[in-house]
Amino acid sequence: MAEEAGMFTVHQTIGNVLCCKCGIAMLPNAANMCVKCLRSEVDITEGLQKHVIIIHCPECDTYLQPPRTWIKAQLESKELLTFCVKRVKNLNKVRLLHAEFIWTEPHSKRMKIKLRVQKEVLNGAILEQAYIVEYVVQEQMCKSCSRVQANPDQWVAAVQLRQHVPHRRTFFYLEQVILKHDAAARSIRIKQMDQGIDFFFANRSHAAKFVDFLGKVAPIRSRHDKQLISQDTKSNNYNYNYTFSVEICPICREDLICLPQKVANSLGNLGPLVICTKVSNSIALLDPFTLRHCFLDADQYWRMPFKPLLSSRWIVEYIVLDVEVVPSEVNIGGSKYVLADAQVARVSDFGKNDTIFSVRTHLGHLLNPGDYAFGYDLYRANSNDIELDKYKGLVLPDAILIKKSFEEKRQGKHGKPRAWMLKSVNMEVDNSAKGGRVEEEKMNSEYEQFLNDLEENPDMRFNISLYHNKEYQLSEMSVTDGEDVPSVPLEELLADLDLSDLEVEGSTRE
Repeated sequence: MAEEAGMFTVHQTIGNVLCCKCGIAMLPNAANMCVKCLRSEVDITEGLQKHVIIIHCPECDTYLQPPRTWIKAQLESKELLTFCVKRVKNLNKVRLLHAEFIWTEPHSKRMKIKLRVQKEVLNGAILEQAYIVEYVVQEQMCKSCSRVQANPDQWVAAVQLRQHVPHRRTFFYLEQVILKHDAAARSIRIKQMDQGIDFFFANRSHAAKFVDFLGKVAPIRSRHDKQLISQDTKSNNYNYNYTFSVEICPICREDLICLPQKVANSLGNLGPLVICTKVSNSIALLDPFTLRHCFLDADQYWRMPFKPLLSSRWIVEYIVLDVEVVPSEVNIGGSKYVLADAQVARVSDFGKNDTIFSVRTHLGHLLNPGDYAFGYDLYRANSNDIELDKYKGLVLPDAILIKKSFEEKRQGKHGKPRAWMLKSVNMEVDNSAKGGRVEEEKMNSEYEQFLNDLEENPDMRFNISLYHNKEYQLSEMSVTDGEDVPSVPLEELLADLDLSDLEVEGSTRE
């Protein structure tokens, strides 16, 4: 319509003006000065702190947030950046746009942060400026660490973790879960005992929090007591030592269990012979003959506790002669089980007799003729379990298979380093406990079995951090040997970052 009427549109343009100080052409602003002249006239960082002192505890790696709060933060982390920015005084007079760390030598006790701030200056002009704040780190132990340093044996609360079983596989697993979640970071001392581990804390609340964590990863029951250490009746001050006694249920993964009649009835007449397939904050039980399964939480177990009929120390190796799959399967916690009828023979019977057992197993998805499997030999077992005697008409099978065996395929790989590794908790060993060379060899054998279980069961690796093994070197033999042996995928491994290695690399580049 405008073109038809002979009208046209004029686009408005902004003309340049000269800076009132240096005379350079620029876009007009409220101060009529260029950015360089404006910064020379006004410093918006004036009055802001450029040097700050922060207190760091070298023992527990925490920083003091006045007046008495100590917070834990890693170097160049978001938590440490937030803590440092909050320590700058008068920062509320400007608008903070961005903050980032500037690299400094890790042992220089100096940290530098680059802050970019914005503020309204002359006649409403907005000026943006970046400046560097230097933080001086002073070492000073916090109250709890100084108390421990003065007397290492001084503790306020102790957690006594116990499990009454003849092996330590549960503690190997719990050690890795504790490391991943950093649950024992507040402990001042950790001591390995004969049937468990003792954790010592400088504060009762830290011990109580640790017990709560254990209840989320294992079926436990606990009780606590306190002992009066000193008292001052005039000022009404009392000092106690608190002890938390924590017991883990004696049911472990791969245990064969004969359920008591009351428990079996409450679970819908499950079993009575069942296998424990997984232990977390609940116990997963599976009937290997029908694939019926259930979960028992800690409260249900401790109301009617029971013990395993046979544990992993009684496992026998079998060879699978024939397998016929029964069309029935179930998924429990991501693990798949398929029912099958199998013919097996004990490996120890080869060359001695021709005894063959026909069994029903839940491992139909894994076993093939010629494979090896671990199981319980009920044909030769002499059980005196009271609960088993109560089932008058119960006919025991000759064998119950538990898991597929890869021992034959691992024969050539014994002693070779794995591509992955685990970290360990720094703990003392109780010298009064029953030890010796035999006990040490037994523990090493159990730890090796624990590592094999991690390779075979991806579910066990869910709550565990695995790291690249720097000593492992991929060779042609390791590629061709043991192709059917389960292993940990490389994408599940974490890089074990070492600051000393980064310092060496940085110095070589310079």
